[in-house]
Amino acid sequence: MTLKFLGTTSDDGDCPTLYEVVETGDIVVQGDRLTDPDHLRQLRDVKRSETFVVIPRALLTRFAPRE
Repeated sequence: MTLKFLGTTSDDGDCPTLYEVVETGDIVVQGDRLTDPDHLRQLRDVKRSETFVVIPRALLTRFAPRE
């Protein structure tokens, strides 16, 4: 898998950040992990292999491909 940096709204080069998988066009998100049990209970159909991250809407609207 080859990742292409799309953008970040972080001033210091940390997360949150978006990447595109070059081969598929899928999006990879880097962000702070959602760990609060009350918040996690609200999610549906969660597989053991999945994790969740919180990202600002501004990051998506600014850098996510629109195709």
